[in-house]
Amino acid sequence: MSVADSGQTPAGPDRLRRFDRAFHPIEAAMADLRIPGAVLGIVERSGGRVVRATGSAQLVPKARPMRVDTWFDLASLTKVIFTTPRILALAESGIIDLDAPLIAVLPDLRQYDDKAWERKVTFRQCLGHQTPFPSVVPIYTYGRDPDLLRAFILQREWPAGDPVYSDINFILLGLAMERLTGQTIRRMDPGPGFAFSADPDTAAATENCTWRHRVLSGEVHDDNCAALQGAGHAGLFGTVGSILDFAQGLLEGTAASERAIALMRQPLSTTRTHGWERPHEGWSGGLLCSPGTIGHTGFTGTGLWIDFDRGRAWTLLTNGIHPTRHFDSGIAALRQTVGDLVNGA
Repeated sequence: MSVADSGQTPAGPDRLRRFDRAFHPIEAAMADLRIPGAVLGIVERSGGRVVRATGSAQLVPKARPMRVDTWFDLASLTKVIFTTPRILALAESGIIDLDAPLIAVLPDLRQYDDKAWERKVTFRQCLGHQTPFPSVVPIYTYGRDPDLLRAFILQREWPAGDPVYSDINFILLGLAMERLTGQTIRRMDPGPGFAFSADPDTAAATENCTWRHRVLSGEVHDDNCAALQGAGHAGLFGTVGSILDFAQGLLEGTAASERAIALMRQPLSTTRTHGWERPHEGWSGGLLCSPGTIGHTGFTGTGLWIDFDRGRAWTLLTNGIHPTRHFDSGIAALRQTVGDLVNGA
């Protein structure tokens, strides 16, 4: 059944009807055995909120039901909920310049080659995924020592290509945050309602990991983040409630400064803003959101979209890679369909 969070304005009839329509394809995906379970939540700028959970949080080696308070490995939502706001706050306070190269904070980046292209990459380029870094590299296969892996990331001669969405951008932003604060990411405050791990019995399980030899639940799924023991591109855990609180704070203008929120919405390319994705053909938020929408997805099956023009945000949290990523969960089409139904299709 639908649940309005305590202390929030109850959802009205129209919003409940829209929510019911948006929930139908989620139930269909479960019936087709594409996802074990899901939680859907919608929040309005005014405070109206409705959430619903369905299915299983875990199937193997034991079955557990999905709940509205289930914790999720948010994967790349870490980039926009954790790392982006902190980088923008550092810029606003004058500690970093977004248009300065990363070597302003990480002078040892490719320190043995003064002409290396990596030494010219800026904070803003990393936020907007406008660098030549490859999209993802199995850093975890180079060892399990997190300090050695950090040195490897900084000294490696990276292959350069056309700009693509790259985890390396946010791994480097995370390293800069660590250097500035003098503490590892996992020692930082994850933010209200968030954490870097969760009780396995209250978390949505992810993959039966082939190199950790167990079903992961409550510990980070992302291989590189696990090997680094915390990183800027993944590793955050949260519930539907904490995500909707964060989204409502951005809609209200209380979760970040006016300048930071403006940068989160400011286009840097046809597909990206500072940290976030913006509407474009085939994007995850569907066709019916307003141009003033930003969103992001996570590999584990999570997603968050914030429509500033309509004053509405929605999150779809699934465990679509449980028990394996090597399966077509149909999550891309599901996200788009749910987004269009949330917005009135």
